[in-house]
Amino acid sequence: MNLWIKRVGLALGAFLLLVSLVAVYFVSTFDATHYKSIAIDWMKTERQRTLAIDGPVDLSVFPRLAVKVSKLHLSERGRGDEFATEDMANAMRELLLPQTTILTPNSVEARRLAESDDDEELSLDACAERLVEMGAGYVLITGTHEATPQVVNTLYGKGGIVRTDSWQRLPGTFHGSGCTLASAIAAMLANGLDLADAVREAQEYTWQTLQKAYRPGMGHFLPDRLFWAREDAEAPAEAAAAPRATDARSSH
Repeated sequence: MNLWIKRVGLALGAFLLLVSLVAVYFVSTFDATHYKSIAIDWMKTERQRTLAIDGPVDLSVFPRLAVKVSKLHLSERGRGDEFATEDMANAMRELLLPQTTILTPNSVEARRLAESDDDEELSLDACAERLVEMGAGYVLITGTHEATPQVVNTLYGKGGIVRTDSWQRLPGTFHGSGCTLASAIAAMLANGLDLADAVREAQEYTWQTLQKAYRPGMGHFLPDRLFWAREDAEAPAEAAAAPRATDARSSH
């Protein structure tokens, strides 16, 4: 028995020594400039966004191995102009969210607004909970940026999930879909619908504008917000209506 205890102790000691040596090597060879370029290239290639890191990149090993960055600037998807600085994000959290009836971020924006310095990547449920705690009445997180077969949009309130709607994912890259959705929700609320119904109807309208989107030149597709007022001469008269969303969970 004593022999096995010694062997286990030696193996554990060797393992801890190896981990320590790896950590020392990693810290001593850590090149912030190299990792900056990797992050910038990955964001450009995988997310079609422009990332700028103007602050320092710091490595910490306690209480866990982590790389901390500051003064980040991130562009809109497919564009080079800046999406939001950290100061802008802080102002939104502190000044705008407490005045917000419903917030409509995509998953990337939700994670950015909900994050804190010591966070690993949060789940979307955790992001929504945090945004509601910051003062938003409701949060509708859209799933256009998630790697899912369908676009899944989830509405959260103080009690958690209010409803979840799934939509057919359309081909192409769109500009103005989020603005269309937010405006449609506001219009539905102004017409007297309760919030959950307003969100459902606004999603239906937005999906229709994207399904009938047009593309001026070689740029992104733009939602056709006046599709309902147009006669589409090319569409067959027997064309089926767009598929309704699958209401996975609903409180009403």
